[in-house]
Amino acid sequence: MPEADPRFHQAIDLFNRHEWYAAHDVFEEIWHETADPERRSLQGILQVAVAQLHLQRGNTRGATILFGEALGRLKRPGAPDLGLDLEALCTCVSERLKLLQLEQDPETCTVPSLRFKT
Repeated sequence: MPEADPRFHQAIDLFNRHEWYAAHDVFEEIWHETADPERRSLQGILQVAVAQLHLQRGNTRGATILFGEALGRLKRPGAPDLGLDLEALCTCVSERLKLLQLEQDPETCTVPSLRFKT
């Protein structure tokens, strides 16, 4: 289970500090060692981090594609939540995706973050 790995908590911390590249690297290490269905959820989180990196670099097309792919994985029926509030993450990502599709600035809404379920 990825959530038992100390690197998982490190990756969440990096993600929440908007260190997208570093978060991606740590999540990817865990992803390589994880089997489905948890692997798909990790991939969705990875894609959000990379989408944010694309936004930082001005690549709105890449961000749009990755946000859409991430939502497809994270909203898939039966996708494990890994102890995280993935519903809140998906809501945030959906808002950012909608703004990108309307050619508006996604920075006018909340930046994605990962929170543990309570």
